[in-house]
Amino acid sequence: MSTYKIIDHEYDVVVLGAGGSGLRAAVGLSESGLKTACISKVFPTRSHTSAAQGGISAALGNMGEDDWRWHMYDTVKGSDWLGDQDAIEYLCKEAPRAVVELERYGVPFSRTDDGKIYQRPFGGMTKNYGNGTAQRTCAAADRTGHAILHTLYGQALKQQTEFFIEYFALDLIMKNGQCKGVIAWNLTDGTIHRFRSHITIIATGGYGKVYYSATSAHTCTGDGNAMVLRAGLPLQDMEFVQFHPTGIYGVGCLITEGVRGEGGFLVNGKGERFMERYAPNAKDLASRDVVSRSMEVEINEGRGAGKNKDHINLHLDHIDKKVIDERLPGISEAAKTFANVDVSKEPIPVVPTVHYNMGGIPTNYKAEVLTLNGSEKTVPGLMAIGEAACVSVHGANRLGSNSLIDLVVFGRAAAKRAAELVKPGSAHEEISSSETDKCLERFDKIRNSNGSTKTSELRVEMQKTMQSKCAVFRTEKTLKEGVNQIRKPFEGMKDVSVKDKSLLFNTDLVETLEFDNLISQALTTMDSAYHRKESRGAHAREDFTERDDKNFMKHTLAWQKGKEVEIKYRDVHSRTLTNDVQYFPPKERVY
Repeated sequence: MSTYKIIDHEYDVVVLGAGGSGLRAAVGLSESGLKTACISKVFPTRSHTSAAQGGISAALGNMGEDDWRWHMYDTVKGSDWLGDQDAIEYLCKEAPRAVVELERYGVPFSRTDDGKIYQRPFGGMTKNYGNGTAQRTCAAADRTGHAILHTLYGQALKQQTEFFIEYFALDLIMKNGQCKGVIAWNLTDGTIHRFRSHITIIATGGYGKVYYSATSAHTCTGDGNAMVLRAGLPLQDMEFVQFHPTGIYGVGCLITEGVRGEGGFLVNGKGERFMERYAPNAKDLASRDVVSRSMEVEINEGRGAGKNKDHINLHLDHIDKKVIDERLPGISEAAKTFANVDVSKEPIPVVPTVHYNMGGIPTNYKAEVLTLNGSEKTVPGLMAIGEAACVSVHGANRLGSNSLIDLVVFGRAAAKRAAELVKPGSAHEEISSSETDKCLERFDKIRNSNGSTKTSELRVEMQKTMQSKCAVFRTEKTLKEGVNQIRKPFEGMKDVSVKDKSLLFNTDLVETLEFDNLISQALTTMDSAYHRKESRGAHAREDFTERDDKNFMKHTLAWQKGKEVEIKYRDVHSRTLTNDVQYFPPKERVY
């Protein structure tokens, strides 16, 4: 459209997002000699990876015997058997190498007395296939994500990755089913940029802000996922939304699982360590779905803490203050800031809070996006990594500290695969103006919306519907109501009001574009949850309380077509890469 000034760029590879996965991919791409651009809507070190506290999992064996096969078993079991075992094998085998690489890049890990990387226990991480607790989570105090993010940003600059900071990615450029690049809006000067690339890697993170209470930053709006939906491709396993057991009551700020790894424990209003009833073996270090549901049961049955009996207390006042200061300094600070609690003297009030999206853009273990039109063919020129992707290594429930290793292992895998596919400096195809015009017409329409409804009103309606109808526990009734109610804010986009028409740091327009991205994912999440009539991992149905491997040992695929969502399924990969390990679900659940 002639209304907008368009600036053209050509790169071998473009990475969308500058969190942990995007930066790890960018480092690997630039090291391979590929001309690489990294586009981010916030300054890279403000990306949400900086909020990851507890650590990164890898079977290094620094704090006792460990084995990648045990890590794989825990991850398959933690996924409630919905994870693809070929991808999980790749993750767990590559994890030690990926962490050692981070150490060599300069990540300042905490250390043992003999100088090795310090590792702490985390929920669901065991040794000997469930017989004992493994100390597998490598930590940089309780600021592990922050340390990794800053280190990788420095490495990307060193390798001469070109950054486009505070650019808002609008849409993918597609041609005959292939991705040819991306269109982005420069917030600082109002120009529109067309990036042509041989491969576009989506690393835009999760969509936690679809919910009212979440540990996610306000920037976590799943922009890449929405672009994939608009390109006519599906999202996978969107019903699986993880509630972290310990968000600060009334605020949602994350209290890392590392607190429980260091010896912290949960107590109800009666002073009982109730996790001993729900998970007698793992107790407070059971997987997150188990702990979250146990807390909700305690609260719902009147055994919550506080005046209103509506939260749970997390105790670390018994832990040596020196240990807290050394290994959990950020938690101590956050508890004081957001709950006015001195953790050395009193418990932190916590409730389950939306924390992670297991679902996202379906990919193989090489990070290539899948078309899934009756096969598992890849979309030429398109990859996805990190929380935006669904590899699927997390299946129905992610284990704590498996997210950071997911970022670096598959960021590295994407760079490796791109180097195999792209010859540096090779020529780009000509792209017709029709694709650019299609994207800009949508942008222009939203920018010039003159309705009577504020974006903020639609966003709150969406978030409260998701929070109440698609929560920790779900039923046919609540999900059916949710399917109908979530379409109201979607239809509300027709009457949305964007008061500011400028192109310079127009936050009104940014928030409306982000809401448009979020509401698409709200639709696919709600419909996917409604159609899965079983309980598995983070998807807990009170009317279908058992896991149904016969009918639902499969991934959900969701295509958005206006306000309607088409649901299909694909098989879970029980096959592995080497066939020397393979795990099958037991008939009964044991925690």
